[in-house]
Amino acid sequence: MRRLGILFTLLFAIVCAVLTWPGFFHVERTFPIAQVIAFRGPITAGMGALLVLFLLFALARPLRRVMLPLALVAVLAVVAGTVTLTSRGTGTDALPEKTDDSIRVMTWNTAGDATDAETIAQTAVAMSADIVSLPETTIETGVAVAVAMRELGQPMWAFHTEYGTDGWAADSTTLLISPDLGDYSVTVSSQNGSSNTSTVPSVVAMPTDGDGPTIVAAHAVAPRQDAMSDWDHDLQWLADQCASGDVIMAGDFNATLDHMAGLGTDGGDLGDCSDAASATGTGAVGTWPTSLPALAGAPVDHVMTTSAWTATGSLVLTSLDGSGSDHRPLIVQLERTG
Repeated sequence: MRRLGILFTLLFAIVCAVLTWPGFFHVERTFPIAQVIAFRGPITAGMGALLVLFLLFALARPLRRVMLPLALVAVLAVVAGTVTLTSRGTGTDALPEKTDDSIRVMTWNTAGDATDAETIAQTAVAMSADIVSLPETTIETGVAVAVAMRELGQPMWAFHTEYGTDGWAADSTTLLISPDLGDYSVTVSSQNGSSNTSTVPSVVAMPTDGDGPTIVAAHAVAPRQDAMSDWDHDLQWLADQCASGDVIMAGDFNATLDHMAGLGTDGGDLGDCSDAASATGTGAVGTWPTSLPALAGAPVDHVMTTSAWTATGSLVLTSLDGSGSDHRPLIVQLERTG
């Protein structure tokens, strides 16, 4: 029994270590571990449930030598998971007051026609968004959103990139930018797909006068078993977009911060970009799927910036879970650094 207990404890410790610190073992983008670690909240809760179960079994004297070491490992896993979740942030109630120099960025994977343009526009205006990244949104819907926002007193320019011509919303990403930020145009390489994410498109917009941030509306492919290499390519491509000094990137990365281990440079989470939500208290709040409670979901939607920007607040909207999309909107407030 003692040897069996040691074996079970060792195996359980290995599983807990891999799920808690996947980046240490370099398995964070390996199937099926990548799919499991996306849900750190449920993993931590599951470890807590196992802890209770082990302690209950430990009440039986013959099982005590086996169960108590397992309970100790579970305690360590629960503590480590809880510390990670709380350090990234379990949610905020509001954004700080917007100043004349603030920029607000909203990202929302709208799941195509599942979310109507009026709802998107009303949400963006209510959040005073200056940049709106809309993965899985056609340019037709994007224009409708921009028109609706204009009628609500907040005009926007609409840009997009699409793969294919079949009208499938996942093949299109739309980016809205306030005219107050200046004139922008989409780079040719992202428009024609010669330099872009692999399966679903991202939008790279640059200021035409050279003054202002490069803005990227990101959409990485989901890490399905048959798309792991494409997913890995997409995350690396997005990291490469953060190599310049002034970048704001927002969208559906289909990845949590755990998946980005090893892709950051100079202290960044992805390339030179840092995650705004985790810096401002909402990094552990799940943006997908809306069918799960926010703290049980996966935080796969992000706003990331280079050091030219400082995040001062963030908010994940849970009040729109019934609007049609399986993603929640994320809004971040940014200030120029220095």
